[in-house]
Amino acid sequence: MSDKKMQVVFASAEAAPFVKTGGLGDVAGSLPRALVAAGADVIVMVPKYGTIASEYTDRMEHVADFYVSLGWRNEYCGLERLVIDGVTYLFIDNERYFKRDYPYGFFDDGERFAFFSKAVTESLQHLPEGFQCDVLHCNDWHTALAPVFLREFYQGLPLYERVKTVFSIHNIAFQGQYADTILNDILGMAHIPNAARQLRCDERSINYMQGALDYSDAITTVSPSYAWEIQTPEYGEGLDGILRRRSNVLSGILNGIDTDAWNPATDPMIHANYSAADMSGKKACKAALQEELGLEVRDDRPLMVMVTRLTRQKGMDLVTYALDRILSGGVQVAVLGTGDYEEPMRYFANKYPGTCAARITFDNALSHRMYAGADMFLMPSLFEPCGLSQMIAMRYGTLPVVRETGGLRDTVAPYNQFTGEGTGFTFANFNGDEMGDAVFRGARLYWDDHAAWDQLVQNAMAADFSWVRSADEYMNLYHNLHPEIDITKPEPVVQEPEPAEPTAVEAEPAAPAPEPAVTEAEPAPKTEQAAEPADDAKAEAPAKAEEPAPKTEPATEPAKKTAAKKATASKTAAKKPAARKTAATKSTATKAAEKPAAKATATKPAASKAAATKTTAAKATATKPTTKATASKATAAKNTAKKPSTASATKTATKSTATKAAPAKAAATKTTADKPATAAATAPKATSAKTAPKAAAAKTAPAKASTSKAATSSAAKATAKPAAPKATAAKAAAPKAAAQDSSAATPADKPAPKAKSVSAAKRTTRKR
Repeated sequence: MSDKKMQVVFASAEAAPFVKTGGLGDVAGSLPRALVAAGADVIVMVPKYGTIASEYTDRMEHVADFYVSLGWRNEYCGLERLVIDGVTYLFIDNERYFKRDYPYGFFDDGERFAFFSKAVTESLQHLPEGFQCDVLHCNDWHTALAPVFLREFYQGLPLYERVKTVFSIHNIAFQGQYADTILNDILGMAHIPNAARQLRCDERSINYMQGALDYSDAITTVSPSYAWEIQTPEYGEGLDGILRRRSNVLSGILNGIDTDAWNPATDPMIHANYSAADMSGKKACKAALQEELGLEVRDDRPLMVMVTRLTRQKGMDLVTYALDRILSGGVQVAVLGTGDYEEPMRYFANKYPGTCAARITFDNALSHRMYAGADMFLMPSLFEPCGLSQMIAMRYGTLPVVRETGGLRDTVAPYNQFTGEGTGFTFANFNGDEMGDAVFRGARLYWDDHAAWDQLVQNAMAADFSWVRSADEYMNLYHNLHPEIDITKPEPVVQEPEPAEPTAVEAEPAAPAPEPAVTEAEPAPKTEQAAEPADDAKAEAPAKAEEPAPKTEPATEPAKKTAAKKATASKTAAKKPAARKTAATKSTATKAAEKPAAKATATKPAASKAAATKTTAAKATATKPTTKATASKATAAKNTAKKPSTASATKTATKSTATKAAPAKAAATKTTADKPATAAATAPKATSAKTAPKAAAAKTAPAKASTSKAATSSAAKATAKPAAPKATAAKAAAPKAAAQDSSAATPADKPAPKAKSVSAAKRTTRKR
């Protein structure tokens, strides 16, 4: 596999937002961005029309100019570059052909788009540095001659050898048929028998799209259903024979919509924004639309709209046939568009004032308001390659009423009254009565079962029509043409968060663990009690506690590394099963008390009036609760056991370390802290054993009651062992305490030794 990105040149006669007259402009405006997101490099080539807004033309950069041979002509061609959203647009500049008021509809369209196709092919030699075209993706008849020119005039050049061609049919009804006189005069191919034969559709005509179907390496269309429909005489428009012959390279890939531009939650053109979670704004949009169009403002009547070209292809024959029945039946209708059926629409608007409205114009902002304010969207097309309007309507919670053809069948699931499934209402045959029945199925659901209607709206809004899925399918198609190029999306690199820098006044909230462990203790914090960090990562905290008035200082780098290692070891120990603990060291009550606690050692400090060494306190702060404290600390621990622990209490207790960690016998503490680690480690054993009964006495309760009380205390997060097990645990922890005491006595700039993570129960078993 090559590390090279798939590099695609996307040629189209229109592309939003520069120029758009229909669905082709939407596709060319959205699909390239989705391909870039899928990992391809994309250049879009569009004619530089005179209607492109100055806000774009002023930002264009001239990158190249050359001449294109077109029959006996040599025509100037300039390339103007503009980069938007990661997509590079190259505009083909020739004012004689493209500086006009509208993209199509001129007597010389055959010559204009033959030039465009030839200019696209020639431009592959003038692409930005580092861009070598792998796939030339052409769209509709305007670019259909590019694969023909590429094969007949450029194929032998080294630069063009690797270029594969894809041709997309957006509407097979428009094929680009012209008199065969242009075969020599404009195309310059009359002397190439093979080209003339494959372009000629009858004795006197040539067909641009037919040439693309014969010459392209892959053919796509804009929906799976349309892909097999156009292979039939009914929908093939005379090209079904060629499509059946080349069916092995024909596929249907459903279009998507721009989900950012068409989003009711953020659309600035609608009266009120709304979403699937809060539909209150849609009612406001409906009322505002009814008022704007001169309709009766009534919520009890469903409002059905059409935003379309008023042509036979869009089913206007059925609409004019059934509109009397629909309007007299209580359904409001509003139409926006231009075309062949303008007068019938004006007639119905005058006949049913307040119920029917017609806006014979193109108004983008009004179309947004109609999608948002309507209850139903009518689209009874004779044929529909894909259709975007029904997808936009569903995005806005407007239920479509469509005929089951082409992309309408692939995108709208018919409502099932028994299961509640579906996203709209459909009918099969091109018949006005069937269309009327489908409209009233929706109207009756609106009137009789509004809960089911609302659920259907939710289904429609949940449908995914983004370009992500379509872009992935196109990338797979490109990969089939260039299998040596890897199109696998790299997995997003998720950087693990660095451990937070521990400080003397910061403690992590205690996280409950299913199994008890000795190596990681989180005592119940209390402001009257010396605060202890939440885990072993706070190993450097004792050094801060020794000072009478500590300041918040980040731990040194070596101590951080040591703390991270200890934390890892502690987590490993915490995952060991509880079966490692021997029955000899625990009574049944003790085991039950250990279940809810993630930290196995006793977190309640035992009262002792012996010399409470600072080293012992440091040891308890780093790994386990201290077993050396003053009588007043024992009282604080008792109070702590009565109150639940919270994360905020943990932080409060930690912040009080500076003032509560220094008892009255500070001098004796510091002296003890200076002793060798061995002596400091030996002292806790005897002291803990001797003071355990005193701690129990201080609580004025028998050992049994103490055990039961501690077992139910979630605030202390302690295992609540009886007095004897406490002494045992303290003895078992002595070897580890020695290692950690020496770590605490080590200056902060030296790396602390790595603590071994072994459970206390395991050590106790070894000692016995």
